[in-house]
Amino acid sequence: MSKLRGLITYIAGLLLTVIVVSGTDLNASQMVSVTIFIAIILGAILFWRLRLAFALAGVAVLLFSRVLDVPHLMKYAHFDVILFLMGMMTVIGFLEEQGFFEHVLEILFKYFSRSGLMLISGLLLMSAVFAALVDEVTSILFITALTLRITKHYDLDPLPMVIATVMATNVGSSFTVVGNPIGVLIAFEGNLTFLDFIRWATPIGVMVLILTIILASLYWRPYITKLNDMMNLLGEPNLGEEADKRKMRVSWAIFLCTIGGLVLHHPLEELLHLERNTLLLAVPLIMAGVTLLISGERARELIERRVDWWTLAFFIFFFATVGTLAYTGVTEIIAEAIIAYAGGNPILITALITWTAGVLSAFMDNILAVATLVSVVHGLEAYGYHVFPTWWGMLFGACYLGNLTMIGSTANIVALGILEKERGRHIHFFDWFKPGLVIAVPQLTLATILLLLQHFVF
Repeated sequence: MSKLRGLITYIAGLLLTVIVVSGTDLNASQMVSVTIFIAIILGAILFWRLRLAFALAGVAVLLFSRVLDVPHLMKYAHFDVILFLMGMMTVIGFLEEQGFFEHVLEILFKYFSRSGLMLISGLLLMSAVFAALVDEVTSILFITALTLRITKHYDLDPLPMVIATVMATNVGSSFTVVGNPIGVLIAFEGNLTFLDFIRWATPIGVMVLILTIILASLYWRPYITKLNDMMNLLGEPNLGEEADKRKMRVSWAIFLCTIGGLVLHHPLEELLHLERNTLLLAVPLIMAGVTLLISGERARELIERRVDWWTLAFFIFFFATVGTLAYTGVTEIIAEAIIAYAGGNPILITALITWTAGVLSAFMDNILAVATLVSVVHGLEAYGYHVFPTWWGMLFGACYLGNLTMIGSTANIVALGILEKERGRHIHFFDWFKPGLVIAVPQLTLATILLLLQHFVF
């Protein structure tokens, strides 16, 4: 019945789109590109597990109708982003199989197990740091597993702890270019480096993380008090077996070389006279090759099982669809509308892009939201506007207001999937929306204020 309702909603939404688009001044190619774009978005929202089918069909229609050609399909598919993600997924998959992240979590947990408040604060800090160093999905996989083990030991409802750690994970994912596919896309589109993220995104992210820990501690105060009582009563849980020292030495070497290469990619590019962001792409690919060599006969299994080919394929075709909006001139029209609404005020334009990215992320997944707005920002750039602050505004809006709903980011969906599978715990929209409203809106408000101060005052 739910599938039928989804199908009816999809058809109704598509018909409404056609009616609205037909009443505009768009030309035929622009109407087709907008309609196909909305068709893919609706398909992804209503039939998430079948999103690739909608993306494939959409691109096929664009090609068949001559709204998009093959050279521009290749141009807009963002294969630089796809290759970066493929390389990082391979490296992270290798580290996962070595038990590296469990080892690190066990070490860190020892320092935060003295009280309920310290444990929650430590978990949020660990969530953010892990997301910044690897990526939000990897971070939330291990943090959620740890959270479920802790709450089971202390006989607590896991949902508050899961929601809190996911929110911190999304904040941490804004710290660096590797924390989120959004960051990768913004880095390549805005021609930004790892050190640019450290300079412009991390300081604001740290302030937002501190606010997150404070708000979470206040919102879930009774829960933390109960956790503290149970910790005093039952002591520390057993987090796992002792790690293999040889595997950990190899894993640490791979991890540090990958992160070090990404941090230093821009100075190395200047030293070697390479084009900007060449090593940002090359480092994950080099380290992925190293992990495959170390894996030996298991190399093929690693690349097949640990790389999320389904998601990468969806990105390729969705990026191409969004690029078609730029190719047909739709994003120029949107950019003109934003400039007219904001009166050409760069502060208002930055704030508008920031909150538009946030609102869209809350209800259609933050990756889709940012991929959509990237072309709009390029449209603003074409009109001569200084768009540097808007890249960070998109990053903050997508990461922070993605905390507002249970579908706002990939980390949210992954964590709830684990919770449902492991504990059979189903949640409703408002179970997440209530704490999301209390925490996500202040997160983005603070980030917006700091962003505007950072770029337009100081």
